[in-house]
Amino acid sequence: KTRHLLVDAAAMQLVKDPGQFDVIVTGNLFGDILSDLTAELVGGMGIAPSGNINPTNGRGLFEPVHGTAPDIAGKGLVNPVGAILSAAMMVKHLGVPEMANAIEGAVESAIRARECTPDIGGDLSTSQAGDAIVKRLRD
Repeated sequence: KTRHLLVDAAAMQLVKDPGQFDVIVTGNLFGDILSDLTAELVGGMGIAPSGNINPTNGRGLFEPVHGTAPDIAGKGLVNPVGAILSAAMMVKHLGVPEMANAIEGAVESAIRARECTPDIGGDLSTSQAGDAIVKRLRD
């Protein structure tokens, strides 16, 4: 089922009942605004993955939602989950859902164990949090 919403109504509905949406198609400006909003709904900019799929040829670009954050660059404060989950989205898009599920499971396990960055309840650095996820993939 598809429907058309103005961006202000879409933002309100995303906060009120995000589960009603499966896919949102929008232009870049409104997409940036809505993706920042929804990133905060799931725990912050560091967690949110994204994928941009070319509808003509099916090629995709997968990256975390967050920006560059030059003020914290090199300090080990960035949450790697958005980048890792973007890789999971890419792997799923490439036709390897089992690997994508393993990556997502490793991320979830690390977060539940609080082996994550401070923004989501842990006390690990960027590389330590990434290592905790990789360890789970190897086990």
